[in-house]
Amino acid sequence: MNRSLKTPSGSLASTLKQGLLGLATLALAASASAQKFEGLALTPPMGWNSWNTFESAINEQLVLDTAQSMIDSGMRDAGYTYIVLDDCWALRDRDPEGNLVPDPEKFPNGIKALADQLHEMGFKIGIYGDAGRTTCAGYPGSQGHEYQDARTWASWGIDYLKYDWCATGTRDAKEAYTTMRDALRTAGRPITFSICEWGDNEPWLWAQDVGHLWRISGDIYDCWDCEQEWSRGFKVILDRYHALKPSVVGRDGLGQYSGPGGWNDADMLEVGNPGLTLAESRSHFTLWAMITSPLMAGNDVRSMSPEIIDVLTNKDVIAINQDPDGVSAWRFGIVPGKYETWIKPLQGGDWAVCILNTSEETQTAEIQWHRMERALSGEFEIHDLWADKSLSTTHKDLKAKIASHDVLLMRLSPKK
Repeated sequence: MNRSLKTPSGSLASTLKQGLLGLATLALAASASAQKFEGLALTPPMGWNSWNTFESAINEQLVLDTAQSMIDSGMRDAGYTYIVLDDCWALRDRDPEGNLVPDPEKFPNGIKALADQLHEMGFKIGIYGDAGRTTCAGYPGSQGHEYQDARTWASWGIDYLKYDWCATGTRDAKEAYTTMRDALRTAGRPITFSICEWGDNEPWLWAQDVGHLWRISGDIYDCWDCEQEWSRGFKVILDRYHALKPSVVGRDGLGQYSGPGGWNDADMLEVGNPGLTLAESRSHFTLWAMITSPLMAGNDVRSMSPEIIDVLTNKDVIAINQDPDGVSAWRFGIVPGKYETWIKPLQGGDWAVCILNTSEETQTAEIQWHRMERALSGEFEIHDLWADKSLSTTHKDLKAKIASHDVLLMRLSPKK
């Protein structure tokens, strides 16, 4: 049968035209309003993530026990407010309506009930998703389900989304993460958006308008400087942070792209895990604080030693990370094979200065303060943050012995 399409005329044509114009206006308005939630992550997020220690062996009781241990150890009150469920929390298949389903053996009461309990305990809850067809462990990814999954997570009371990059094929990273950003915004619940893209597509150049933090490398591993196929020690990640994208304003590294509301993420902490010595845990924590990376503990907090609790809850070191100005440290100098010096400006005219012993032996580090005159103007009082003691002032050059892979962290305050 011959079917002809007739052009509407008169008032009907006018009505249709106005309707189409209205839809276009709404689409433009929606596009303009689609942005990440503002007011979140004004300082680097702090919390705990399940992956480094437990990988797939997570469940409701583990999470609740972890939360209680974080209260008992002082971690919650020190600022560790996010508890993040990483990969393997869901069933292998979606339900008939295409929804993600929590594994009932691991989470018999569902994620919303767990979220409610964590909220009552003074925490926020995070969850894991992936921009591909599957997650890294083979569970359902969110590609093609972005808006559905965002509504699901919002209905459960999720506060934080770690969004990975496995099984994405030829997908464009900026497009994929922007799609989930828009989906989260449409779902309506403010959710801190963690872009776990591994730094392959230089997210520091585009992610500020998309997420609240973005990974700069592959996965971390609990060692000093080892490298495996997908993971590496914290010193390797630190060197990557320093080396990438030199700044036109004289500060090397990625710090120039980071600040309140958007942070370079050097991955979760390995502090307290068996591959690191206590000195290396202290150095790892210190440098993550200096470069304003999120502080996401990855150890079993239920069985921490007192020394590791002291590292993770040191209020003066945390204050370096959480400084409201949010300026990241840069590597000021290096004595090859011996030690590095990192500096970071703080609110109110203070500075953080860190010396990291990179060698296998104790080193005597020396700072001639006048050589920092482009950064430090005037005389400063020096406080050793780990030893919690005064080190006089910058009127006199500093010499200090630092053990292998250990660190000296100082806060400098203008002398009154």
